Amino acid sequence: MANIKIKIIIAVLATAPLLFLSGCGKTENTAYTANLLIWGIFDSQDAFSDIIKEYKDLNPRVKNISYRKISANPAEYKDEIVKALARGDYPDIFLIDHNWIDYFKQNQFIEPAPAGTLSEPEFRNNFVDAVADDFINEGKIYALPLSVDSVGLYYNKDIFNSEGIVFPPTTWDEFSQAAQKCVKIDEFGNITQSGAALGRQDEQGGGNINRATDILTMLMIQKGAEMARGNSVTFDRFVEINGVKKAAGVEAFDYYMSFSQSNSNNYSWNSKMHNSKDAFAEGNLAMMLNYSWAYDEVKNKNAKLNFAVAPVPQFSGGKTANYANYWGFAVARKKNAADKTQIPEVWQFLKFLTIKNNGKFSFTNFLSNVKEEKSVKIDPAKNYLEKTGKPAARRDIIEEQKNDTYLGPFASGNIIAKTWRQAEPEENEKILSEAIKSVVTGDATTASALSTASAKISASQAK
Repeated sequence: MANIKIKIIIAVLATAPLLFLSGCGKTENTAYTANLLIWGIFDSQDAFSDIIKEYKDLNPRVKNISYRKISANPAEYKDEIVKALARGDYPDIFLIDHNWIDYFKQNQFIEPAPAGTLSEPEFRNNFVDAVADDFINEGKIYALPLSVDSVGLYYNKDIFNSEGIVFPPTTWDEFSQAAQKCVKIDEFGNITQSGAALGRQDEQGGGNINRATDILTMLMIQKGAEMARGNSVTFDRFVEINGVKKAAGVEAFDYYMSFSQSNSNNYSWNSKMHNSKDAFAEGNLAMMLNYSWAYDEVKNKNAKLNFAVAPVPQFSGGKTANYANYWGFAVARKKNAADKTQIPEVWQFLKFLTIKNNGKFSFTNFLSNVKEEKSVKIDPAKNYLEKTGKPAARRDIIEEQKNDTYLGPFASGNIIAKTWRQAEPEENEKILSEAIKSVVTGDATTASALSTASAKISASQAK
């Protein structure tokens, strides 16, 4: 469908690019038009309306840019992209989860930034480290983000006030102390008020803690565990930290599970509790770990809830770290040589969308290679983030967001956020959920559960 894909129309001289006139040299036709289709999963058209108008005004070669929201379900969205690529009616740009980059790269579904479009130093200077770790592969840039999300500590201010807790915890020791103060258990052993939602798996594994595997991964990284080395998963291995060998992953797992073990001082959560987001919104949970998008969900469930968000706690003597979960825009690979001439024009728009412009942007005609610098009225990334209320991926915007009451903890978390490369992220989540469940049911120790999970994920990584 011509209205779906970029169409660069090279007039008259498409088959004969050089025309000699009366021996006076050559004339080169440099006129072409382009249409862009973008697919996303969360945002409405309005999130991009100002940006699209500005770009079309500044770049007359682009006649139409359209954005389409496909699905709110990541699995369905991914499936729709793959089907569209197979059919040949795919978009020029589509949003992908940061964990999908290897899958789309290995299946040759995406096109890296052409040489000269965006340098690696420019990329790293613009974005937080987690983005560079995910989207740069073998020196090539495969996607660009607008937002990065990381884990924050949601806490109920009324519960804290009633227990005399003045400030939110900054270390996990303080977190444990706060949970122990806030938990309420009746004479029948029922938890009537939870101190913290930790110790079980997420909904996908049948548990009641939202994003449990991300929380466990973050704890392992903070403890100093090495998540993977090449295709081999190593989070169950001993690592040397400050000259001492320790099972960092197991220590993190032990800490996580202690909140669901009735014989632990940290005991604060069990299978009878509602989903962590619901329990927090209902006012029966003092502390929850979650991403920025959960904020509006909690507000919508209970507008009167007196809560706030703080930076996620850290282990004393551990690695200062958070965990990133985010999406970036990738460019679809074209199937024939003629279509490949479209790639630089698509990447030029992505650069305009995401990279800091300082009020000016250099537009390139990719037939004549002539560049023209023009003044830009808006910073597209800032415009998008102000409309959507999301934490930034770009360092300069993070600096502005750090003091924001709502966005500050997540923006600060993005600076220290880590990820790890995964070949099968959806399968890995199931495997880690199974590991948590096996410890909950008593079928495995934390050490044996992690070892089993490590072996299974390593097998899938090597495929």
